[in-house]
Amino acid sequence: MRLKNKIALVTAAGQGIGRASVLAMAAEGAQVVATDVNPELLKAYEGCANVTTATLDVTNKAAITSLISGIPRIDAIFNCAGVVHNGSIQQATDEEWEFAFALNVRAQFWACQAVVPKMLQAGGGSIINMSSVCSSLKGLPNRFIYGTTKAAVVGLTKAIAADYVRQGIRCNCIAPGTVDTPSLATRINSYADPIQARKDFVARQPMGRLAQAEEIAPIIVYLASDESIFATGQVFAVDGGMMI
Repeated sequence: MRLKNKIALVTAAGQGIGRASVLAMAAEGAQVVATDVNPELLKAYEGCANVTTATLDVTNKAAITSLISGIPRIDAIFNCAGVVHNGSIQQATDEEWEFAFALNVRAQFWACQAVVPKMLQAGGGSIINMSSVCSSLKGLPNRFIYGTTKAAVVGLTKAIAADYVRQGIRCNCIAPGTVDTPSLATRINSYADPIQARKDFVARQPMGRLAQAEEIAPIIVYLASDESIFATGQVFAVDGGMMI
């Protein structure tokens, strides 16, 4: 059991990478608090060993602070919540920009800010943030807002890592390629030709297929475990070769 006796918190745990990560960490012995803004999605955890659930809107600072303060100890947190906007800078609106930064960046800032004192008190911990290969790593067409926010997550991650590297807190982020999640399916179905849209998403993956959420979860287990004790301030690309 690689995560025995550890307590972990996951946001956007109702589906996709968040859910796969909760199940993977719980299977490795962690006690996992799975949160999501949609309480209906959390019902799928009923009967799951080592998993408790809580409804959480990560755009609400008071809700984040209240939840984290009520958990006795947090050894690992996975900030998974996010949103993808399509379009170039010419299609971007102020409203989309503000919402994307609120959910993709500010929510992580608030969660990290709330969890750091608890980790300091415990002598350390692991913060794992969701970035993307579409960030400071790589520019992708029609992802202006999304790529900008995910680049900000890389900077946020490295800044936290630098501040607490001598105090036992590690902060890393993951940068997935295209993952076949319910969120992606919703975006694909919004295209005029969903079949072609899916083909286009697959075509940009050098492996010739989309990732499954269960193929991203192992890196979360690794970063939450003591196996990654010497890794901090890093961006772990799990991208099917997009960065080759």
